[in-house]
Amino acid sequence: MEKPESAAAADHLYDKSFIQPSMEKFEPDYIEDNKKVGSLSTSLVSNGCVDFRGKVANKETTGGWKASPFIIVNEVAERLAFFAIAVNMVAYLVFEMRQSLPNAATHVTDWIGAAYVLTLFGAFLADAYLGRFKTIIIFSCVYAVGMVLLTVSASVDSLRPPPCTARPCNKATDGQTWFLYAALGLIALGTGGIKPCVSSFGADQFDEADKDELLKKYSFFNWFFFGINIGALLGITLLVYIQDNKGWTWGFGIPTVVMVCSIVILAAGIPKYRYQKPMGSPFTRFIQVIVVSLRNHSRGVEVGGQAAVLYEVKTKESDIVGARKLPHTTQYRFLDKAAVVTDLEDNQKTRWRLCTVTQVEEFKCFVRVLPIWASTIALSISFAQLSTFFISQAALTNRKLGPNFVIPAGSVPLFSAINALILVPIYEKSMVPILRRRTGHHRGITSLQRMGVGLFISIFALASAALVEKKRRDHYPKPFSMSVFWLLPQFFLIGAAEVFTYVGQLEFFYDEATDGTRSISSAMFLSEIGIGSWLSTALVKIIESATGGETNGWLRGTLNKSKLDYFYWILTAINALNFLVYLWVSRRYKGRHGTGISVRDGEEVEY
Repeated sequence: MEKPESAAAADHLYDKSFIQPSMEKFEPDYIEDNKKVGSLSTSLVSNGCVDFRGKVANKETTGGWKASPFIIVNEVAERLAFFAIAVNMVAYLVFEMRQSLPNAATHVTDWIGAAYVLTLFGAFLADAYLGRFKTIIIFSCVYAVGMVLLTVSASVDSLRPPPCTARPCNKATDGQTWFLYAALGLIALGTGGIKPCVSSFGADQFDEADKDELLKKYSFFNWFFFGINIGALLGITLLVYIQDNKGWTWGFGIPTVVMVCSIVILAAGIPKYRYQKPMGSPFTRFIQVIVVSLRNHSRGVEVGGQAAVLYEVKTKESDIVGARKLPHTTQYRFLDKAAVVTDLEDNQKTRWRLCTVTQVEEFKCFVRVLPIWASTIALSISFAQLSTFFISQAALTNRKLGPNFVIPAGSVPLFSAINALILVPIYEKSMVPILRRRTGHHRGITSLQRMGVGLFISIFALASAALVEKKRRDHYPKPFSMSVFWLLPQFFLIGAAEVFTYVGQLEFFYDEATDGTRSISSAMFLSEIGIGSWLSTALVKIIESATGGETNGWLRGTLNKSKLDYFYWILTAINALNFLVYLWVSRRYKGRHGTGISVRDGEEVEY
C-alpha cells in the first residue's frame, strides 16, 4: 500500500522524523532492527548503560555479579537499621515516650507508610534528574543523619520523659516528641530515596539482550530479597536483643555505624557499576499525553482510519533521552490521539501539541499496571501487623528458651524472616527447575502467578492469627502462659506470602516498566506497603471508634481485654475478597508485549 500523499509531504517537513499511516509498518522494522542487534557480537551492553567514565559499559569489566554484591550490602544495611527500629518502635513509644498501645501502633504504621510512599518522590528524582546511583548515595546520607538523631534522642535524658516513679507517669513533651519525629522523618525520607532505586539499579547491572545475563537478573531479584531478609533477621534478633538488654543507645547506635559503613562500601563499587542516565520527568510526559489526547479528542480527531497518521522520530532511539523506541499497541486507543498528526504544515514538534508513539506507549505501560497495583494493596495491610499487633501478641507469650534466655518480643518476627531465608534458596534451586520443565516458562511460573500464590497464602496467615489469638485469650488469660511457638504458623505463612508476592512484584513492575520509568515503577509497588500501612491505621481507628473506643472496643490499651481476633477475621475477609479481585484483574491483564497472565518476563525487545 502506498503512502498517502499527505504523509509523503510530511517526510520532507520532518527531515529528522518519519510519520506513517498506521503503526503496523513500525513493527516489522522494529523486529528487523532487533535481529540486527541480536546478531552483533560485542562485549558492550545494548541497554544504554554507561560506566563511571560516561562510556558505553563493557560487560567484561562492569555490571553483573561483579557489581551486584556492593548493592546488596547497602540494602542489607538499610533493612537492618529499618527493622531494628520498626519492630521495637511500638515498645519505645509505649515505655519510653509514654504513649498508649493503639496510638503507638498507629504512629508506627503511619511512619512506615510515609517511608514507602516517599519512594515515589525518590523515584521521581532518580528518573528525572539524579540517576539511580546518585539518589541512593544522597538519601543514604540523609538516612544516616536520621539514625544519628535517633541515637541522640535515646541517649540524652532531656529528650525523653523522666523515669516513672509514681502513677500517672509523665508523658513526653511536645519538644521531645517532635525531636524524635524529626529523626524518624529523616529515616523515612532516606528510605524513600533508597528503596525505589536500589533494586532497579541492581537490575541495570544485567543486559536483557544477553540471555545469560537475563537469567542472572532474575536470580539477582531472588538473592536481593534474600539479602533483605538477612538484614531484617539481624535487625529483629541481634539488635532487638541489644536494645532490650544493653539499652536503646546501643540498639540505635550500632545500626547507625553499619549504615555509614554501607555508604563507604557502596561507593567502593563505583568503577564496577553500569549507570542509566536520567531521562527527564516521566510525569511531565504523562501529562503531555493526557493534554494532547484530550485536545485532539475535542477537535474530533479519530484513530484508525486511512487518514490517521501517527508520529514517531526517525532516529534509531526515541526522543526520550537514553530510551529505546516502543512498538505501537492497540490497547487504550484513545491515547493514540496524542500521536496523531493533525496539521502537516505545522513543524513545531512541541510535545504539548504532538507526542511520539513511544511517549504514548510509555504512558500506556504505566496505565496498564495500575489495576494490578491496586489489587495487591490489601496484602500490605496484613504485612503492617508484623511490626504492631503480632509483636504485641508475642509480648504476652512465654518466650523462654531454656532457663536463662528469653526471646525479645521484637525478635519474634524472625520466624517470618527465617522462613524467607529457607524458602528463597529452595524455590530458586529446586522449584524453579521443576516448574520450568512443566510450564516451559524460564522462571517456572509468571510473576503474576507468583503474586497470586502469595495473595492466596495471606488468607490463611490471618485466619491462623485469629484462631491463635482466640485460643490465647480464652485458654491462656494469664500473661506468659502460652508458648510463643503458637504464633509460628501466622509468622510462617505471612513470610511465605511475602516471598511469593514481593519477589513477584519486583519482577513484574521492573519488566513492565519502560526505560524511562524503571524507578517510578519500582516505587509503585513499594508505595503499596506505605498505603497499606496507612489503611491499617485507618482501619484500626474505624474499628476502635465503631466498637466503643479504647476503653470498651475491640482494640483496647490492654490486649487481654481486646478482641484482636475479630480484627484479624476482618483482615482475613479483606484478603479473601482481594484475592478474588486480583484473579479477575490478572486474567484480563495484557502485558506490554500483548500477553496476558502467561506474560514471559524478560522478553523485552531490543533495538
